[in-house]
Amino acid sequence: MAPNEITRPAAEIVEADAPSWSVAAPVEQTVPLVFASPHSGRRYPADLLAASPLDPLALRRSEDAFVDELYAAAPAFGAPLLQSHFPRVFLDCNREPYELDPAMFEGPLPAYVNSRSPRVAAGLGTIARVIATGEEVYRRRLSLDGALARIREHYVPYHQTLKALIEETRARFGVCLLVDCHSMPSVGGPMDADPGSRRVDIVLGNCFDSSCSPAVTAFAETVLGDLGYAVRRNVPYAGGFTTRHYGRPGEGVHALQIEINRALYMDERRIAPLATFDETAERIGRLIAALAGMNRTLFTQR
Repeated sequence: MAPNEITRPAAEIVEADAPSWSVAAPVEQTVPLVFASPHSGRRYPADLLAASPLDPLALRRSEDAFVDELYAAAPAFGAPLLQSHFPRVFLDCNREPYELDPAMFEGPLPAYVNSRSPRVAAGLGTIARVIATGEEVYRRRLSLDGALARIREHYVPYHQTLKALIEETRARFGVCLLVDCHSMPSVGGPMDADPGSRRVDIVLGNCFDSSCSPAVTAFAETVLGDLGYAVRRNVPYAGGFTTRHYGRPGEGVHALQIEINRALYMDERRIAPLATFDETAERIGRLIAALAGMNRTLFTQR
C-alpha cells in the first residue's frame, strides 16, 4: 500500500443473483432530495470475470469507485441514497435500457434496440463493449438472452426504485431534486471528448439548463466554490440518461449530475482511496447539508 492510501475492502466476486441495489434511507425523509450513485457498484459476477480477457483491476477502472461512500451522509440529512451494487462494466444504468451494439451479440437484435446512439458507437452502451482505454471487455460474442436478462433483473429494478423515490418525494414536498452522483478521471481519456485534458475539480451537468433550474445549479456551484473546488458546468459532461430522463423542472423534478475529479480522493491506477478521502467526504457532506437547507423558491427561478 502506498503511504498516502487508506484501506478499503476490495471488489467482491459474487454469483449473478446477488442483490443489485440498495437504498440507504433516513428514519424519515425531511427534505426534497434524492441521491443516486449508479456507477459505484463493485460486486463482480463470476461469469463476467470468466468471460473477459481483462484483469479485475482493469475492469474496475470503469467504476465511479467509492462515490457511494462520499455521499454516505445523505440519510443523516433526511434524504435517501440509492446505490447500484452491480459494476458499470457489467451493466450501465445511466444509459437507455436498450442501447446495444449489434457486433457484441449472437444473432440479430430486436427492432426496439437503439444501436445507433453515440454511446453505442463509442463502445459504451448499456452493456459496454470496451473500457475507457478502448480495450475489449469480452473474448467473444454474448448471448442476447443473457443480455436481456441483465437488463430485466438489474437495470429495470434499479430504475423502478429510482422512479418511486422521485415520485414519493415530489408527492410529499411538491418538488424533488435528484442528485446523480458520479466521478470522472482526472485527465480525459482516448474515448472522451477531451483526450489528454486535465479536468477541473467538479463538473455540474444539467443538460444545459433543461434538466435542473439554473438557480439550483448556481446554488450548488456557489457552495462547491466556497468549499474550495474549481467548478465547471456541462463540459465535458452535461448529463447522462438519468439526468435527461428524469429532469422535468416544469413538472417539479430537477436532476443535477455531479462529477467529482477522482484525483481529489483516490489513486486512479490502484483504485484505492487516498488519505484525502475523509476530507473530501466531509466537504461533500457540507454540500448535502447546504442542499438540504436550500431555499425552495430556487426551484421555480430561472
